[in-house]
Amino acid sequence: MIKLIQRFNKHLLWGAALTISVCGIVGCEYFPESAFELSSDSRLPKWITLPPGLTRADVSITMSLYDSLWGSDVKFVLQDKRGRRLKKIFGKQTPQGSLQLKHPPPGFDPGYPAYEVITVNGITDIVEFRKMEPIFYVTDDPAVRKELLAGGTG
Repeated sequence: MIKLIQRFNKHLLWGAALTISVCGIVGCEYFPESAFELSSDSRLPKWITLPPGLTRADVSITMSLYDSLWGSDVKFVLQDKRGRRLKKIFGKQTPQGSLQLKHPPPGFDPGYPAYEVITVNGITDIVEFRKMEPIFYVTDDPAVRKELLAGGTG
């Protein structure tokens, strides 16, 4: 009986090591660092196209951030009103992580707005966090795009 328990513990240890290794290699898509919902007031990111017959009001988008050995990864999940997953899209964050403007607009809490530059299939868009909440927006502000895409961060 003791040998059986020792053998089981050995296999359990190997299984745990394998699981940790796989998460490190492929990223922990199922264990995100953080998750956010796209504001209903925001446009869709450029890399998301709606299925025929649906409007912006018919869908929701969740963005999950997680790390892998190759950098910061992002997963977007497009769902309909019933919660059915319509699309799952993966992208990359810039290596700098959250960015801020050199001269942020007035009226925001310290540290906000914060931005993430995300690229999916060669298409880059900028995600904005206006305050500490699980909501994100996609920004089209030309001044923000110019500063962040030119590499100038605060």
